[in-house]
Amino acid sequence: MTRSFSEVDGELNARGFTRMVFDLSRIEGLLDSLGSPQRAYPAIHLTGTNGKTSTARMIDSLLRAHGLRTGRYTSPHLQSITERISIEGEPISEAKFVEVYEEVQPLAEFLDARNDAPLTYFDMTTAMAFAAFADAPVDVAVVEVGLGGADDSTNVLQALTTVITPIGLDHTEWLGDTIEEIAWAKAGIVHKGSTLICALQPEEAMRPILERCAEVGATLAREGRDFGVVHRELAVGGQVLTLQGLSGVYEGIFLPLHGEHQAQNAAIALAAVEAFLGAGSERALNAESVRDGFAGTTSPGRLERVRNSPPILLDAAHNAHGMQATVRALTEEFAFAGLVAVVAALADKDVEGMLELLEPITESIVVTRNSSPRAMSAAQLGVIAEELYGGDRVRVVPSLPDAIDAAVELAESDNAVPGTIGILITGSVVTVADARGLLKR
Repeated sequence: MTRSFSEVDGELNARGFTRMVFDLSRIEGLLDSLGSPQRAYPAIHLTGTNGKTSTARMIDSLLRAHGLRTGRYTSPHLQSITERISIEGEPISEAKFVEVYEEVQPLAEFLDARNDAPLTYFDMTTAMAFAAFADAPVDVAVVEVGLGGADDSTNVLQALTTVITPIGLDHTEWLGDTIEEIAWAKAGIVHKGSTLICALQPEEAMRPILERCAEVGATLAREGRDFGVVHRELAVGGQVLTLQGLSGVYEGIFLPLHGEHQAQNAAIALAAVEAFLGAGSERALNAESVRDGFAGTTSPGRLERVRNSPPILLDAAHNAHGMQATVRALTEEFAFAGLVAVVAALADKDVEGMLELLEPITESIVVTRNSSPRAMSAAQLGVIAEELYGGDRVRVVPSLPDAIDAAVELAESDNAVPGTIGILITGSVVTVADARGLLKR
C-alpha cells in the first residue's frame, strides 16, 4: 500500500533528524543495493562552512542556462523536505518523493536489520536524491555536503569537480576545534584526478587543502589567483558584477542577491561550471548564457525581503562567520534609518559571537525561540543579549509569532517615519523557515 507524504516524512524523522553516524560503508551498501545510481551522471560536489546552498543554486542555474538537465541536492530545507531534491531547478513533487522513498525504504530496512544502528535521516535523503537523479535522468548533479566532507554521506560521489566555499568555525563538536582541523575534514571531498575550485581561505585552512590536492593529484584553482570578482556595484534588487573566470572576463552580470559574499559565491560558481564544462584559456563559456544563468538565480532565506511595510528581511546566518557577511551587506546595501533584529538560535551555536556582530547596526533586539528541539530558550538568549545590548534595548518574547509582532510594533513606533525602520529575522535556518511559513502564506 502506498504511503502518504506525511507518513513518509514521519518515518524519515523517526530516524532522528540530527542523528550523526560517520560511516560511509552504510550508505555504500544501500547504494550498491540500488544499483549505484550515483554513477549514472557526473557531479559537482560542494563543501565549506558558509555559502554552499547559494553557490549550489547558482551552479544549477548556470548549468541549465547552458542547456543541461540538472539535479540539485541541498540541506537543510526551509519548509518542505522535498526542497532538498530538485530537478531542473524545482523541488520534486510530494508524489515523486513518496515513490522514490518506497524504492529505497525496503532495502534500507534490510540493511538496518544487519547493522548496530539504522541508516540516518541524511543517509536516506542522500540515497533518495541519487536515485531520483538517475530516474530523471539528469545530465549533472549539484550536491552539497551535509556536514564536513570526508565522512559525509555524499562523499560516495568521488566527483571530478569539487568546490570548497569559505571555511570558518562551525560544528566544532564533530569537525574539530580549529580551522585547520575543519579544513582537513572538508578537503576529504577532493579525490584522484579531480579539479578543486577553492574560495579565498584563512591561512590555516590552506595547508590541509594543498596537501590533499598534492596527495590525490587534484588540480587546484584558487580565488584571487585563478578567478574572482573584478568589480561589483549595487543595483535595484541586487548587484551588477564583472567576474574573472578560468577562461576570461565576464561583464554585465546581474545577480539578484545582496552582499559581497554573494558576489564571491558567484565567482566560485562560475569557475566550477567552467571547470565542469571544460572551459579554459582557449574556450570561454557563452557570455549571454552566463548572464541568463545568474539573472535566474534565487536563494530563499538569504537576505530575502518578505514584507515591505515595514520592510522585513529573512537571513539564515547561523554562525559568526555567516553573520559577519550579513552585517556587511546590510550596512552597505540597505538604507534603513534603523534596524530591529528578531533572533532565535540553536543552543550549540556561537550565539554571543552573532549578537556581538549585530549589536552595532541594530536599534533593538527581540529574542525568541524557534521550533527546533535544539533551540536555545528565549530566556537564556535574553541573558546573553542584555549583557551586550543593555536591558532597555532587549525584549524577550518566547513565541516567534509574538516576537515578530513585537518587532513590527517597535519598527512602527510613534517616533519612526513609516517604512524607514527595517526588521531582520535571523540566527538559524530553522528560524528563517519558521518565519517564512508565517509571513509568506
